[in-house]
Amino acid sequence: MGWDRDVTAIVEGGAPFSNRTGGGASVQPPVASVLPNRNRGPLGFHSCYREMAENNVTVTVVYGSTKHSITVTGLDGNEPILKDLSDALVQLTGVPIPAQKLIFKGKSLKEMEESLSSFGIKQGCKLMMIGKRNSPEEESELKKLKDIEKSVEETAKKLEKVDGELTGLKNGFLAKDLQAEALGRLDQRVKVASEQFMKFLEQVDSMTLPDNFGDCRMKKKGLVKRIQGFLAQCDKIEAGILDHLAKIQSKNLALVDS
Repeated sequence: MGWDRDVTAIVEGGAPFSNRTGGGASVQPPVASVLPNRNRGPLGFHSCYREMAENNVTVTVVYGSTKHSITVTGLDGNEPILKDLSDALVQLTGVPIPAQKLIFKGKSLKEMEESLSSFGIKQGCKLMMIGKRNSPEEESELKKLKDIEKSVEETAKKLEKVDGELTGLKNGFLAKDLQAEALGRLDQRVKVASEQFMKFLEQVDSMTLPDNFGDCRMKKKGLVKRIQGFLAQCDKIEAGILDHLAKIQSKNLALVDS
């Protein structure tokens, strides 16, 4: 059974129920009522329920004058971590993770990849969150950056495919007399990807952000670094294409001379 980080319970009939409401408040799901299933094995529903219970924790987070009751479920059968809780709070409160300050028993929690249990957080515990939501203006700029980031990732997948095809050519997965033409096509695709990354970099660089747009400025800095990394990867792949092409041409000349 696949569980995501949303707060869910299984009600009778197997339909998911979310505890997230449109207004940002959180409500508790109804009591689960699952009928026994012969296909569940000798332990039936109880083993499934026990596994589910071990992988989620319900806590109360106080933010301002509002109390949010949140059930956090870990990914892939693992314990929920602090980032799982922070992600849920972003959607419930609108406060971005960098602006969140989570406090439990007077201690500020910072290690995002640590499990909630490692902080002593268990069922029914109460935490407090301090933090400011982004202004509508900053959210607008943040959306622009996220849209560019999505396009960057799509282009990066195309570049990864080119890299994989180049590896295949180097490993002899194509007849040698066809490789020069195939390498030319790969080189053209790398050039297209490089041009796209340059356009994305120009778009990001052209964005002027006020000093108080901390979340946006952090996002912009990370995105610029990521795009620069992909541009370097383009150069590396192109160099690999030219190197392999030179080897093929050298072998062909050797065959002609002989």
